[in-house]
Amino acid sequence: MHLCPVCKSRTNPNKAHIKIQYKHDIYYPCCPLCQAVFEKEPEKYIKNLSEHKK
Repeated sequence: MHLCPVCKSRTNPNKAHIKIQYKHDIYYPCCPLCQAVFEKEPEKYIKNLSEHKK
């Protein structure tokens, strides 16, 4: 399981809304809203996601 980079909900990569490749990593937003938010400020959400995993 992966986490949505925006809302931190669990996301199954096989059933994800979309996959986004950004700087050699793949992210799985859970819905179109999270996709739009992530695409506006990907660095912010990548940083938040890495802090959440610690």
